[in-house]
Amino acid sequence: MHRWSDLADVPADVGPTVVTLGNFDGVHRGHANVLRRMAADARARGWSAVAVTFTPHPLQVHRPDDAPPLLTGDEDRLDLLEATGLDAVLLLPYSLQFARQSPEEFVRTYLVDGLHARTVVVGRDVRFGWQNSGDLSTMVDLGRRHGFDVEVIDDITPDDGGPADDASGGARRWSSTWVREALAAGDVEQASLVLGRPHRLRGIVVHGDARGRELGFPTANLAQDAVGMVPADGVYAGWLRRTRRADGTPVDEVRLPAAVSIGTNPTFDGVQRRVEAYVLDRTDLDLYDDEVVLDLVARLRPTLRFSSVDELLDQMHADVERVREVLAADD
Repeated sequence: MHRWSDLADVPADVGPTVVTLGNFDGVHRGHANVLRRMAADARARGWSAVAVTFTPHPLQVHRPDDAPPLLTGDEDRLDLLEATGLDAVLLLPYSLQFARQSPEEFVRTYLVDGLHARTVVVGRDVRFGWQNSGDLSTMVDLGRRHGFDVEVIDDITPDDGGPADDASGGARRWSSTWVREALAAGDVEQASLVLGRPHRLRGIVVHGDARGRELGFPTANLAQDAVGMVPADGVYAGWLRRTRRADGTPVDEVRLPAAVSIGTNPTFDGVQRRVEAYVLDRTDLDLYDDEVVLDLVARLRPTLRFSSVDELLDQMHADVERVREVLAADD
């Protein structure tokens, strides 16, 4: 898949194309279903399938205090988009200056002149251009004037896009909002159902208080700027994988079973909220300054305050055994 960050990156002979617009935060099952169909349709016509998306999320520019936590960073988002079969993604830097384009300017510059779109795929609630003044009817009108068709995608629900046993989600559409609600409640299993995969955190391993090592459970502590919405406090079963060394060298290592603690460590009167992962049965790992990803499989329990270190240790041993059970079923 081609990854473009500017129209200057787009080959002059690109096209014809089928293009869709969106933020695609999380690239959940609704996104994936639409994009796979779009890519297949484009391939059948001998065209290219292209997604246009933005960084940072527009709400982080317009209303940073109200912007929702992102489910994925750009690296994971692009990898997930590639997995749908797209031919290219145009990841555009979003700024207040960019947002000042009229709907006509945006469509003509990026979709018509830049990508030579023959079909534009949008949802019924599409908004684009200055102050979101462009909507579906605007896009249809611009299509008539500039020679592209507009294909409208209706909401995809579990009954449409998932196996029959996903119907526990009812008729609610797959959405990033649904994932955030599940994560805020600590329900990473529900989040995984909507995403179609475990929810992922990505970050650099930093030094902590070394308290876990003193207790016999050395942990990899993610930096505060780790990417991916951090779910509710608690203890989780998950998988840890190192993806990049401190010098920036990419690595492709096997995933390792981990017990993940999220919270302030109330037993020791902690204040800062942290994400810490203990790789089962490993005291030899040196991950400092390396990048790792954590894929969260299940929440085992909420964060608790223990009356003594011995009580905490007993619970930690029990947590580790429970993690083994959960991940044995997931492997």
